[in-house]
Amino acid sequence: MDPPSPEASARQARESELALVARLRAGDTDAFDCVHGQFNTRLFNFLARLSRRRDVAEDLLEETWLRLVSRAGQLRPDTRLGPWLFTVARNLYVSYRRSRMLEDSHAAGLIGLWPSGSATPSPFDTTAANEAGRRLEAAIGALPVAYREALLLVAVEGLRPAEAAAVCGVLPEAMRQRLSRARSLLAHKLDSDEPALAVLREVRT
Repeated sequence: MDPPSPEASARQARESELALVARLRAGDTDAFDCVHGQFNTRLFNFLARLSRRRDVAEDLLEETWLRLVSRAGQLRPDTRLGPWLFTVARNLYVSYRRSRMLEDSHAAGLIGLWPSGSATPSPFDTTAANEAGRRLEAAIGALPVAYREALLLVAVEGLRPAEAAAVCGVLPEAMRQRLSRARSLLAHKLDSDEPALAVLREVRT
């Protein structure tokens, strides 16, 4: 039997997601556990790389899941769970920064945080777990937040640029400009660091 086409696989994945959303809306705790298993590591790494602080990431991650628990019954039937969760996580981080009046220059140094356990690493996580990858991650961590979150959402988490734009509350064209600028800044920071540039080419940007 031939494997399903990419279109058929995408359709099946979307049908499974819609069924999961319906279960969440109905208060099914097993559905929550399923979503937690799919996204917890990804959300933690996103928040850790965005905030550059493990303790902040842990607090915001917990609050993200509390938001899902409290708002599950209000989800739209056609909700895309990934963009929804990353929107909540990102907005919580923005609120945190505003409340603490943090500036990028005062943030803690970038920390390496890669998935563990049963989670499947992204291409970025796989290539980042070496010296060149760590230099790349440090370069990403040094980007202004707007460019850093754009790369994290698209290159690391695999969201489409239009989905990343919705997460960040900007127009798709603005997100494309951010991604273009982020790539340029990274290339400039890495300059002649060919091993790190090789890692960058393996990342979906």
